[in-house]
Formats: sequence, C-alpha cells, structure tokens
Amino acid sequence: MYKIYPYKELYPKIAETAYIADFVTITGDVEIGDHSSVWFQTVIRGDVAPTKIGMHSNIQDLCCLHQSPNNPLIIHDYVTVGHQVTLHSCIIHSYALIGMGSIILDKAEIGEGAFIGAGSLVPPGKKIPPNSLAFGRPAKVIRTLTEEDKKDMERIVKEYSEKAQVYKQMQADKK
Repeated sequence: MYKIYPYKELYPKIAETAYIADFVTITGDVEIGDHSSVWFQTVIRGDVAPTKIGMHSNIQDLCCLHQSPNNPLIIHDYVTVGHQVTLHSCIIHSYALIGMGSIILDKAEIGEGAFIGAGSLVPPGKKIPPNSLAFGRPAKVIRTLTEEDKKDMERIVKEYSEKAQVYKQMQADKK
C-alpha cells in the first residue's frame, strides 16, 4: 500500500478519482487532481513548498518531486511525467510530456504541449516554449512538434488514465 504522511499541519489532498500506486510516498503540502495517477515507488514531498498536480496527469514509476523554499512545484492538467524523472520547483504546463530520466530544475518552465526528450536536463530558470521538442544536457529546442508527436502524447495520457482505473479497481477489490 502507499504511504501518506502529514508534515507539521500540512496534509496531502488527493482527489477521490486519483490513483496512487502501491509503494508511493506522499507527504506535506501536496494536491493531486481528479483522474491523475502516481505510479509505483514515486516520492512526492511537500515539506518545503507546495506541490500541485492538476487533473488527468500521470507521474510514472520512480519519480522524485520536491521543491526549494518559496518555490512551488506546479504540474498542470494532462501532463505525462515519464519514469525516473526528477522535478524540482519547476512549472510544467498542460499537455507537456517529460521524457524518462529527465531532470527539470528550479524555476524552469515547460511550455504547454512541449516535449522534453528522455534523459534531458533543463537547468534552473530555463523556459522551453510551447509545442516544441527539447533534448539534451542542457536541453535545447530541437524543433516544433508535429501533429503525429501531439497525437502520440495524447495517446499516452489516455492510456495511463485508463490503466489507472484498472489498477484502482484492483486496489479496491483487495480491501
């Protein structure tokens, strides 16, 4: 089962329709919106500043989400955060995809519908424009996304949303 902990007087707020996988740890000032999912062995700590996750977003296995003082971590709606991603006090706008193994640092901002390629490093304060593919260490914009890219990103969000409901039902059946 997953672990939810308060930090001082701050307790996570998780929508009833959200799916939280087994072996996830969530603590402090964290909000998770409707139909979002947080997958196996992810850690979300809200013990320094708030973490807000919008609706229909998926935070995949082994992610680490945290913040610096006075710098919240904000993930908008319909975002995909791939396996083993570290997000630290950044802003991820709606419909963006953060590729597996990427690191997004303080005050970086990922534009709406942007795609960060696997293994990328977005340094502090860097702004990735909407609907662009950025890749590398440090991440640089490579090109504008194609309609095929956008459809694939939409497919991933839809598939994770559907899978989350299957796993959520399995959790309920175990109780």
